[in-house]
Formats: sequence, C-alpha cells, structure tokens
Amino acid sequence: MQAWRKCSSCKAGIGFSTQHWLCSVSTCNRKRTGFFFCSVGCWEMHLPTMRHREAWAVEKHGPTAEEWEHQQAQEASEPSTPVSQSSTSVSKSQPHTAAAAVRTRVAAPAATADDDLPRDILIVVSKLKKYIKARSGMNTSDTAMPVFSDYVRKLADMAIRNAGEDGRRTVLDRDLKGLM
Repeated sequence: MQAWRKCSSCKAGIGFSTQHWLCSVSTCNRKRTGFFFCSVGCWEMHLPTMRHREAWAVEKHGPTAEEWEHQQAQEASEPSTPVSQSSTSVSKSQPHTAAAAVRTRVAAPAATADDDLPRDILIVVSKLKKYIKARSGMNTSDTAMPVFSDYVRKLADMAIRNAGEDGRRTVLDRDLKGLM
C-alpha cells in the first residue's frame, strides 16, 4: 500500500483513498501541526499529551494519488518563503522595493477607544514596592499603582506604533529603545 501520510501516533502509513481520523480540536489540524491517525485508538493516544477539554475523532477519507500529486504541485508553485528581517529594511532612496510592498500589507491593529480598554493594574505591585523600598528606603502607596500602569500603557502604545511603522505585527524590545 502506498501511503500519503503517516499516523501521528503509531507511524503506520495511511494509504490513498483510505479511511483515517483527525482530531476535532482546531489546534491539532493546523498545517504545521497536522495530526493524522490511522485508527480511533491512535487518536486516543494523543489525548493525554494534548489535554483537550472536549474532543472527538473525525472520520475522513484520504485523497486519491492524483489529487495528492495535484495538491503537492500546487503548493510547490506557490511562493511560501518567509520574509527575513534583513529584507524588510527599506532604504529611503528606494521606497518601491518588495520590502516596501510587504510593509504596506501589514494591517494596523484595530484602533480601540480608551473607554473599551481594560484598566487593570499592569505591574506586579509587590515587586514594584520592593524595588522602591530597596532603592530608596521609601514606602509606596497603593494609589500610585494606577498611575504607574498608565505610564506602562503609554510606553506600550508607543512601542505598538513603532512596530506598526516598521511593518511588523510583533512588538520587540527595539520598539521600546529610545522611549525612556
């Protein structure tokens, strides 16, 4: 029997056009994870490690050999190379490079009204009080914590803006440098 996949538990081959099982939980079915099971017993073997709250085995049928070859050819023809950090730096003299096009595709985070944002304390109060006590011998009032959190929010907002201007959707340490 020719196999198009291997069972994620027992590593037995899953043949073309044969029955197999998937986990009902979406994180087990992502392209990078891609768990496939040759039997319900093999599916049950992954449950203790994944610790799903509610899951079931979903019965599927494998593709035919022709469908599989077509799918592989289609994936091979699609450009799926990740953009490296060095390719995203755009010089001011060449604003119309591929990296500039990548920057424009990154969507800015949805703007939210300040009233909709959580107003929780963003710092560990005991650790901040301990730091201030060790640094100066002073005590710290609990009424100062919302003010400290507001400063952290402002720093976070500036870092978010810097990451967005750089065409990224991840805030990095370098987005905070120069803000203090």
